Amino acid sequence: MLARKITNDRHVYKDVIRVPSGGIELTAEISVPQLADGIVVLCHGTRNRRHGSANRTVAEALTEDGIGTAVCNLLTPEEEKLDERIAGPRFDIKQLAGRLVDLSDMLLQEEETRNLAIAYFGASTAAAAALVAAAARPLVVRAVVSFGGLPHLAGPALDGVESPTLLLVGEHDWQIMDGNREALAKIRAPKSLQVVSGGTHLFAAPSALAEASRQAREWFRHYLSLVPVMA
Repeated sequence: MLARKITNDRHVYKDVIRVPSGGIELTAEISVPQLADGIVVLCHGTRNRRHGSANRTVAEALTEDGIGTAVCNLLTPEEEKLDERIAGPRFDIKQLAGRLVDLSDMLLQEEETRNLAIAYFGASTAAAAALVAAAARPLVVRAVVSFGGLPHLAGPALDGVESPTLLLVGEHDWQIMDGNREALAKIRAPKSLQVVSGGTHLFAAPSALAEASRQAREWFRHYLSLVPVMA
């Protein structure tokens, strides 16, 4: 049972759940406002603190909007200490996606979240993992937002994505622009690539982060409210 807490005159249920996945255990911080339309899983797969900080900023904004959130690092503390080479754990997209699927399945079992539509918000390689997981759970995942992510790393899974997908890229983040355009061309679901004015990688400027957060909230609000909630 999730613990009940009052935040800004809104009833919000909070908990930390533990998710077994392939021999390891992840943790996810859950916040569910009363009468939430759905829950967004905000995930990252790196030790870069900027990813976690941005996720929490967006999570707080979503909660204020009445949307539930689950914030999770898809890597264990031990994995975070490993060298982040191209073959490192954060680039094992299949493994990260499997963990995200396991977390989603757990949310469908928890009393306070099982009736909520699920959406994904992924940064960096977790954006690719979110798209692979969405392709694997097309009836569960209602929307995806890639936040300064690397969606092209989802590879062949992009053709199977049925969830409406928003790709957010900073105006000055040219290193990932081509990869996002490549992914956009392969996704067949409703989709959009939005270039955020003044944005660098992960939208470091407060104004760019606020704008990216606004666009993500609108995307989730639209698609989580359009679809029926799974029983």
